Amino acid sequence: MNCPRDEGRAASPLRRGIIIVKIVTDSTSYIDQGLQKRLDITVIPLSVQFPDETFRETEVDYGYFYRKLENSKIIPTSSQPPQGEIENVFRDLLAAGHQVLGIFISSLMSGTYDSALVVRDRILKDEPGAAIEILDSRTNCMALGSMALAGAREADRGSSLPQVKAAVEAVMPRVRFYFVPATLEYLKKGGRIGGASALLGSLLQIRPVLYVREGETELLERVRGKRAAIARMLEIMAADASRFGVAEVVIHHIDAPAEAAELGRTVESRFALPVTYCPIGPVIGLHVGPGTLGIVYTTVNS
Repeated sequence: MNCPRDEGRAASPLRRGIIIVKIVTDSTSYIDQGLQKRLDITVIPLSVQFPDETFRETEVDYGYFYRKLENSKIIPTSSQPPQGEIENVFRDLLAAGHQVLGIFISSLMSGTYDSALVVRDRILKDEPGAAIEILDSRTNCMALGSMALAGAREADRGSSLPQVKAAVEAVMPRVRFYFVPATLEYLKKGGRIGGASALLGSLLQIRPVLYVREGETELLERVRGKRAAIARMLEIMAADASRFGVAEVVIHHIDAPAEAAELGRTVESRFALPVTYCPIGPVIGLHVGPGTLGIVYTTVNS
């Protein structure tokens, strides 16, 4: 199973009319395309640039990108969507009679959220009555995706813009995202760690357990060996499951479907929870590289 989807669920009767509130997010949410279509979520792509080639994240083949990344001596750069593209999306939805809730990658990771604010203010000068709300997810990947899906499902019930926004804000403090790179090479290339630290870490098989906290990627702890690092992620999840309850588990991976499947089977067996699998795309993946594994889950209670 790929990124979360609502297969088998009957279409809401509201689908026969107009759902007033529309969710807009960006490509680092990595929401399954089928689910995007069913819940009518608009995804605006970020881009990645090598010296000789540029890709829009929604259009590039992930396998091709990661092969190119592995053979590159430099880390490509990423860029936010042009303001004009965001503005066109917002104006088209408003012109169709909708209200808009935009939920974007952390403002500490990308300028996408700030650009959306600028666009919103520009539109409100022209159309003071336009209903546009913008939220900073303070995260990325399916942690962001989970928030966008919560909003889209609330909108699918015919809820008002304030209700949809409240549904997203209720999910925000309950989403967790932990991940483990397969190698320190990409953290070194990206300047996240020094060469000496990378060399020592590689010699000792040190693997960082990373997580997203307050909008930034931070080091939780260092563990010797990737298997031990994955076990540590599961320990953290188990503690959350005991204290808060856990639902909606997503296994993230970067070009590592077999390892992701193994991790997923462990989660299903240990926690008796269904698991979905979701590959991470280039904009986030370029920082940690192929082989990375991660877990996104939402707690039942705060």
